[in-house]
Amino acid sequence: MANHKSSIKRIRQTNARRLHNRYYAKTTRNAVRNFRALTDRAQAEEMLPKVASMLDRLANKNIIHKNKAANLKSKLYKTLSKMA
Repeated sequence: MANHKSSIKRIRQTNARRLHNRYYAKTTRNAVRNFRALTDRAQAEEMLPKVASMLDRLANKNIIHKNKAANLKSKLYKTLSKMA
C-alpha cells in the first residue's frame, strides 16, 4: 500500500481515468462492430461519420494510438466502398 498522500491520490486518479477511458474505448469498439454488421449502404453512410468521429476523439485524447484510429477508419471506409 502507498505511504505518501500524493501516491494515494495518484492511485485514485489513475483508477478514475482508467474506468473513463475503458468506457469510451468499449463504446467505440461496439460502434465499429455494429458498423461492420450493417448490410444497408444508406445506413452505413449515415453511421460512418459518427464512428470516425469517435475514433478521432479517442486518438486525440491518447486513449488509442493515432495510427490505430487511422487504420480502423481506413478499414471502415473500405468496408463501405465494398457494399452494394
